[in-house]
Amino acid sequence: MDHSTLLAAIRKNTDHPMKLKELSRALGIAEGEYSRFRKLVKELIDRGDLVRLKRGRIGLAAELNVLVGEFQMTKSGLGFLLREPPDPDVRIPPFATGTALDKDTVMVRLTRSGEQPTGEVIRVVERSERNIVGVLRRRRHYVYVEPDNPRIHRDIYIPDAELHGARDGDKVVAQLAEWDDPHLQPIGTICERLGRPHDPGVDMLSVIKSFDLPESFPDVVLNEAELLAAKANRMGRRGRIDCRSDIVYTIDPADAKDHDDAISVTRSENGGFRLAVHIADVATFVKPGSALDKEAYRRGNSVYLPGTVIPMLPEALSNDVCSLRPDRDRLAHTVWIDFDARGIARSWETGDTIIRSAAKLSYEEAQAFLESGQRPDTVSAEVAENLRAAQELARLLTQQRFNDGSLDFDLPESQIILDDDGTVIDLRRKPRLEAHRLIEECMLAANRAVALEAKKHRRLMLYRVHDKPDHEKLEAFAYMVKRLGHHFPVSKSIHPRQFGDFLQSIKDQPESDFINELMLRSMQKAVYQRDNIGHFGLAFPHYTHFTSPIRRYPDLIVHRLLRQMRANRYPKNYTEETSAMLDQVGRWCSETERVAETAERQAIKIKQVQYMRDKVGEVFDGVISGVQPYGFFVRLDPWGVEGMVRISAIDDDYYVHEEENYRLVGTRRRRVFRLGDTVRVQVMRVDIDHHEIDFALDDLARAESTPSQPAVPAARRGPKRNGGRSTRRRKK
Repeated sequence: MDHSTLLAAIRKNTDHPMKLKELSRALGIAEGEYSRFRKLVKELIDRGDLVRLKRGRIGLAAELNVLVGEFQMTKSGLGFLLREPPDPDVRIPPFATGTALDKDTVMVRLTRSGEQPTGEVIRVVERSERNIVGVLRRRRHYVYVEPDNPRIHRDIYIPDAELHGARDGDKVVAQLAEWDDPHLQPIGTICERLGRPHDPGVDMLSVIKSFDLPESFPDVVLNEAELLAAKANRMGRRGRIDCRSDIVYTIDPADAKDHDDAISVTRSENGGFRLAVHIADVATFVKPGSALDKEAYRRGNSVYLPGTVIPMLPEALSNDVCSLRPDRDRLAHTVWIDFDARGIARSWETGDTIIRSAAKLSYEEAQAFLESGQRPDTVSAEVAENLRAAQELARLLTQQRFNDGSLDFDLPESQIILDDDGTVIDLRRKPRLEAHRLIEECMLAANRAVALEAKKHRRLMLYRVHDKPDHEKLEAFAYMVKRLGHHFPVSKSIHPRQFGDFLQSIKDQPESDFINELMLRSMQKAVYQRDNIGHFGLAFPHYTHFTSPIRRYPDLIVHRLLRQMRANRYPKNYTEETSAMLDQVGRWCSETERVAETAERQAIKIKQVQYMRDKVGEVFDGVISGVQPYGFFVRLDPWGVEGMVRISAIDDDYYVHEEENYRLVGTRRRRVFRLGDTVRVQVMRVDIDHHEIDFALDDLARAESTPSQPAVPAARRGPKRNGGRSTRRRKK
């Protein structure tokens, strides 16, 4: 009996909710099958197909007009019950969220169905047990935690007995202890005191705690890694292809310590190229079921926060044994691909190798050579020649991808420069260099070749997939860009090339970055799964992740599958057990990836706000990045810092929010503030605790303070204090 069979039997043989024993009798479950039956019922409850009611009764969710799933709260207080596509999420108004908190599992009664169903929370099925990080506040008669997370809309009341040494103003970690009545405050307990909010390191520690990220490795994992490192020279060398005489090199960020990919490109006699992508052979060291493997799966991926990294593997492996460091023999998993003179892959093969990297280049060093042709002293003539061939191949691959319709979202990224204490000393826009694209193209080609290898052999694989965009979301996107003066064609048979052509047509417009972002939001999320539906954004019918096993668990799984494929020895029940494993890994690692991305964005925002703390009074140019009824957001280039001009601070007129046109319009003077407009703003307030920045329009702020003052170039005028000296920190 499987899930679908049991569900069909319940529909056919029951007409009301029953207790488990009663349900088993109604279905004629034999005594020897009861344990299996009970397990299946629990799984159906977890999936939301069945619902456990009061007094232990179990009923069909569809018949009871209720759904069970994960609850997500927005900053505005609106809630959603998340559902798997194609079913739409259920909208839950703020007054109907009950005692649900973000990430809880809840039971929702539908109050309206249709394209946008609406419901109300009737029960919290399971608390998420997530950490609640915030600042402890003491008032005369009570103490509470003010959460950092804007999705948690209630302060957490803390009884004196649950303070555990925390003091007023401390940054703390709390957990919910009790909350059964939405009319009362939640009650919690202090689990950990992190320090004072502005102490060095507390900001990133708060992010780590907020997202329940691991802070250290268990001793058993560290011991296992150290033992492997000690005997690494004697492991897995037999039967490998010796590539130590080949020209191989790495190109990574200047501060990188883990080098999990190296490349080599040579020219073929027919005018084509042979690309070798060597990937650190983590799978030889991290065996299935080991302590290292279990911990790597639990983490799912490495997380990169400003000034720190939370690695998937201990440093003994990630920064040493598995890192393709120069002048060291290293085990690798290699993909060789032969391209013709046009950059089209004609054949490929994979194998276990031993390599010895000849050079370690930073992106900046590689870029300087590609631009000037001047070979650094640390780079041999052979490496330089190889790198020139790699440049030619990468350009061909890029052009080929774009011709096939592959998308290229060139969104700005912030580069945060910190001192030894973690204080921000500079913000920059991270450059997109040709050297970045060179490595990117080589990795894309290797990932694609591995996916095609699985297709050729008709074997199981964990794919990296990106589904086609939802038609309704595309129509909403097309409507929005039409209001901004652009035309985006929507059809049922949408092709990635249409997106690429559109992005190319607006690339020089001031609102192009925001249209890029909005287009990205209108698309599905890329995920890991066994079922290959292709990668829409890359326009690849077959694609996986193979090139980063040091920092991504799915890549480690792909290495194991590829090696199994080459050996062509499959144990009994391989297909059934491996399919279940891939489904589990795909779901879990897609989730850990989303958590990591959210944590990284939050950490960057915190550092950006900190950087602005001594910029109060200064003037900058920016672009309107969002429009709301209460004001509009402005993003400052080139830093990516975002703040708000509140409508209450625009006192030259009364403004009306035109939601459908993404703009604010003055009722008398008809002044317009539209998404993508360039504005000049003055920094008025920086709230470090809540990560908020308030701007004022420079012309209004200047007119109010000194009407006759002449205009000053952006980012030049600052507040004069301390005897006329500007308090603005000089960039280092």
